[in-house]
This record gives sequence, structure tokens and C-alpha cells, in this order.
Amino acid sequence: MDTGPQTQEEIAAARMVSGRVEFLLSAPQLKFLPEPTVPEIALAGRSNVGKSSLLNALTMRKGIARASVTPGRTQELNIFEVGAPTQFRLVDMPGYGFAKAPKSVVEKWQNLVRTYLRGRPVLARTLVLVDSRHGLKDTDRAMMKMLDEAAVGYRIVLTKSDKIKASALAQTAEAVAAEAKKHPAAFPEIHLTSAEKGQGIAALRAAVVADALTP
Repeated sequence: MDTGPQTQEEIAAARMVSGRVEFLLSAPQLKFLPEPTVPEIALAGRSNVGKSSLLNALTMRKGIARASVTPGRTQELNIFEVGAPTQFRLVDMPGYGFAKAPKSVVEKWQNLVRTYLRGRPVLARTLVLVDSRHGLKDTDRAMMKMLDEAAVGYRIVLTKSDKIKASALAQTAEAVAAEAKKHPAAFPEIHLTSAEKGQGIAALRAAVVADALTP
């Protein structure tokens, strides 16, 4: 288990999210997004990858992500503001990889996400969440390709790292890192995290704050 923030960057990031963090709105289309006045960090991942848990852990809140997940909002961009005044926003993108979803729903999701990635000037970084137990799936690769094409830099975050053995986790991380090298917009560093145990959260939080606030 992580012992909490250790470096100066981790301590500063924890201090920032200990202040104001609020759910702002859900946007079914780009025209409903707030004015692009501050940097944004987007979170992408398959359904059930643990996006809400990671968002709660990063913001040191217990249920802020669940506050926005109500019927009808699952295919929208959920916006959270950090800081007073607002320093940056976290954008929770709808989960992908829903096998039983109607084609029209999938196309709507793809259009919303693709338009956001390509047309949002304040998007500073995206986190691509991948379940440690399963590694990269074709839907993750499709998202990575979309980010490459949009020229949006992204970090790959392995979630639920406490759910598998250390040897298996190391193999998954190595395989994911090798594949990430083939993608021009992917960071070479792979983040190993567990929202439940706290592993890797402080370091990822510091990276997110740095990505958002470094010119």
C-alpha cells in the first residue's frame, strides 16, 4: 500500500485537490461544454475499468464521480472543476467496450469523443485506463489510435493492480509498455495503480496536476 504523498510534487498535488473539487455538468454535445478557459485532463477507459474509483482516489473524495452518474448521463462528458478559482478540469469520458450496446449508441459515443479530442484546444492530456487483469483490448487500441490521430498526448494507467499477482502485473506492464512505444502520442511510462489500496495514486495525481498546469 502507498504511504501517501512523498515528493514535493505529490504533496503539492494533494494540497490542490484537498481544496475545491466539484462536479460542474454533463455535456451530451460539445456545445454544452464550459468555455475553454482552463486546461482539461480527460479520462478514457472501458466500461468497468474502475474510472469512477480512480477519479475519486485522484481527487481524494469518496463519491464525487458517482454524483454525476445518473440514468441518461452515461454517454455524456462529465466535467469536474479543481481549485478556487478553477485551475483545471477533469473530463470523465463515457466508458467504451459495451458489447451489447446498439450500433447507434456506439456511433454517438465515437462521434462525441472524436469531436472532443480533435476540437478542444484546452485539452492538455488524456489518461487511458486499462484493467491490469486483462491488458490492452482492441477497444483500448482503437482509443489509442484515435488519440494518436488527434495528436493528444496520453498516459496509460493500469487499474486494479492489487487484483493480480506481482509477477503477472509486471508481465502486463511490460507488454503494454512495449506496445505504447509504437504509438506516437503515448507516454513511455506506464502508471500502475490501485484506487482501493492507494498504489501509484499520489504519483499519478502529481503527474496530472503537472500536465494541467505546466505551460
